[in-house]
Amino acid sequence: MKTVKMNEAELCYEEFGEKNSDTIVLISGLGSQMIRWDITFCDLLVEKGFRVIRFDNRDSGVSVFNAKREIPAGKSIEEVFGNLSNEGIPYSLMDMANDVIGLLNYLNIEKAHIAGRSMGGIIAQLLGSCYPERVLSLTIIMSTSLNPSLPKPDPEVMAMMTQVSADPVLQKEKYLKEKIRFAKKISGSGYIFDSNLEKALLEEELIRSRTKNGIIRQLLAIGSFQYNPEVLKKISAPTLIIHGTDDLIFHPDCGKDIADSIPGAEWLLIEGMGHSIPIELYSFISDRISDLTK
Repeated sequence: MKTVKMNEAELCYEEFGEKNSDTIVLISGLGSQMIRWDITFCDLLVEKGFRVIRFDNRDSGVSVFNAKREIPAGKSIEEVFGNLSNEGIPYSLMDMANDVIGLLNYLNIEKAHIAGRSMGGIIAQLLGSCYPERVLSLTIIMSTSLNPSLPKPDPEVMAMMTQVSADPVLQKEKYLKEKIRFAKKISGSGYIFDSNLEKALLEEELIRSRTKNGIIRQLLAIGSFQYNPEVLKKISAPTLIIHGTDDLIFHPDCGKDIADSIPGAEWLLIEGMGHSIPIELYSFISDRISDLTK
């Protein structure tokens, strides 16, 4: 793993494969660390001939955002939103997209394939629309355009996402149980949920994490985003939209909306997949990404 400082953020990234290969950048979701792009999945992409770059978004994992002011601990998402205007948002999704461009510039990569999951899929949309000369292809997984007319997240899942979590230091076991329960809830019906694997990932994330309130700042970036249908219409790169029938955070209609809005986009709906990428689909999805890039 390596780090690079860029203005107000310091990004941690990792590379796999040969530097003379086509590059694919993997963008993580809300509060999610780059280790959620499993090494097994990265290795499958390397076998397809890609140079793979995964990284922690600002405010996730080892990457940090140098906040000018901290958000008070213990406040709910609603309370934080109520106290901030758009001018008070620490950063935007566009700032996070610019982090990706900054990383490409630092690594002297002129163009890259982009794959984003969940919030990372929204960032990928911004990259494809605002930086078409840098994007070779887009794979958008379990994401949304944030079109306000689309179905809302499942109410129970939304409540689980916005509640104040147990302190991972003072109440570690309670924290892990809460997070495992949430991960199982959103995992979908078509694949076996491995609670031991999820616990191991959560514990690794706790060890790696360098940021307090990062997920709240990322939520503020999402919440302040102004939906504009022209963003998707401007995307010209070959695009694949992957979504699960059992996604309780972003209803399948959210993915279909993206596919219908991007000219020529391919729509792939996977039965039984929720808001996660099960190991059983690694090979299938890496194949589809490879097909798209060819």
